[in-house]
Amino acid sequence: MLKNSFFFILICLVISCYPKVIKAQNNTLTPVNSLKQPPFLKTGDTVAIVAPAGILKNRTAEIQNAKALLKSWGLHALVGKHVFNQAQHFAGTDAERCEDFQNALDNPKVSAIWCARGGYGSARILDRLDWSKFKLQPKWIIGYSDITALLSETYNLGFQSIHGMMCTSLQDNITSIPETVSSLKNALFGNTLSYTLPASTYNKTGEASGLLIGGNLTILHTMLGSKTSLNTSGSILFIEEIGEYKYHIDRMLRSLKRAGYFETCNGVIIGDMTKIKKNSTVWGTSIEQLILDVLSEYSFPIAFRMKAGHEKDNRAMIFGKTITLKVDKTKSTFQ
Repeated sequence: MLKNSFFFILICLVISCYPKVIKAQNNTLTPVNSLKQPPFLKTGDTVAIVAPAGILKNRTAEIQNAKALLKSWGLHALVGKHVFNQAQHFAGTDAERCEDFQNALDNPKVSAIWCARGGYGSARILDRLDWSKFKLQPKWIIGYSDITALLSETYNLGFQSIHGMMCTSLQDNITSIPETVSSLKNALFGNTLSYTLPASTYNKTGEASGLLIGGNLTILHTMLGSKTSLNTSGSILFIEEIGEYKYHIDRMLRSLKRAGYFETCNGVIIGDMTKIKKNSTVWGTSIEQLILDVLSEYSFPIAFRMKAGHEKDNRAMIFGKTITLKVDKTKSTFQ
């Protein structure tokens, strides 16, 4: 009798686990829920401005503009004490930049951390940061480009973040970048972000859902093999890039591919590929065709012409949010 009961329980366990195994193998299951969402901002909240990467030489005006913009939204600005420090390439030493970011993470009065600029340097402070207080009181981390390293770390901790404009985006009058500014405000205050991408003959049609993740291609590439590398399973992956040769972009995409980055991915959104360098040996195809060639064996939809990256029109997206991407030759949409 006991023997029969044991086999009955064993069979029930196998049956209950079987659907999960199948779902893991066919890689078509998409997450039902988004990652943990920090509280959206409200009037009177405080935003910390920090510089975890490149130097802010002669950029005082942009920080003042950022403070003024936050004030116009009913928010308070708290500028890190080391923001204008200079240590060779960086906005202060690694220890100083880490101190400002850590203080912002730990400060219970701070509701969002706005990175002043990218450049290079975020990866140098990643392993110095203590996220324990952030986990108890999550807050929005905002930036793009080199800040992809911090957004990826946040994603792997299980929290949403904002891929959007930084303070140095405010070198021009805000009337020249209305969508950039309004989309960041909408993201921070919890208003719906809905995008219709222009038509592209390169679009790979289809529909898919998944967690929106990604960022700058170079940074995603350099995170490979580390604990900050993204798990792309069931995701919609966004990528953008600036100042690279086409063969560099091909090499990075193929490195991601060989590492299994696209095996369980549900879709790809391509943002701005800005200031592509000309090599002495002509590549021979467009950047769009290069991307399609790398991803040719995958059936997921690919949407081109997302207005996000290193152009003035840099629209905010919430990473870690579940979206549905619909792509055809006439347009692509996601909300």
